[in-house]
Amino acid sequence: MKREYHKWYSQNLEKEMELLVFGFSGEKVLFFPPRMGRFYDYENWKIIASVEQKIKKGELQVYCVDSVDLESFYNSFKDPGYRIYRHIQYENYVIEEVLPFANLQNSNKNIVSAGCSLGAYHAVNIAMRHPTLFSKVVGMSGRYDLTKSNGYFKDLLSGFHNDFVYFNMPNQYLKNLDDQNLLNQLSKMNIILAVGKEDVFLESNYKLCNILREKGITHHLFEWQEEAHRACYWRTMVNLYF
Repeated sequence: MKREYHKWYSQNLEKEMELLVFGFSGEKVLFFPPRMGRFYDYENWKIIASVEQKIKKGELQVYCVDSVDLESFYNSFKDPGYRIYRHIQYENYVIEEVLPFANLQNSNKNIVSAGCSLGAYHAVNIAMRHPTLFSKVVGMSGRYDLTKSNGYFKDLLSGFHNDFVYFNMPNQYLKNLDDQNLLNQLSKMNIILAVGKEDVFLESNYKLCNILREKGITHHLFEWQEEAHRACYWRTMVNLYF
């Protein structure tokens, strides 16, 4: 299986960022790491190995990006305004640097946004905010409003709200979305959500599905047994949904 390591200085984040690329052709999968994760986690956890045959056949090319969660949502040393600002810088890095890089590597027009845990939030949020750029989104074990406390997962913005927070929480901004062009683009996207029946984020997935249903946007929600919020489940999920 073809594997490449890349690193460059990001103008948006003002730091060096790393990523791994697996494969040579096919649908491009932008794979966001889990909560506070790194670009090598999915390889180390054998999740990439689960789709190795699809990669070798040229059906998939997977881009495992890094995160800045410890500088944004999980940066308790900074005020919430800075946390959301850093997240926006991260999105700009993905849109303005990673996607153009991927498009230079591979001309396939189908781009999948995917992730597990907090990576599912990143995947769904960026796809919903930029639906013209993605053909498919896969969110596994995710929550889609980081301002809502769920079990031992706290509000990551500490009660802070502004327009930047609102427009980066899918379960907030999508319910009020009335731009028909954007709704049409979202309707063209293949939207897949997967979550365990015992996952504390199950309700967040239900809420997102209800919003999409009210907007007439086709989507698929797959409920797994138990919590299913671990790598051993994600290995099976990626093989089914990628």
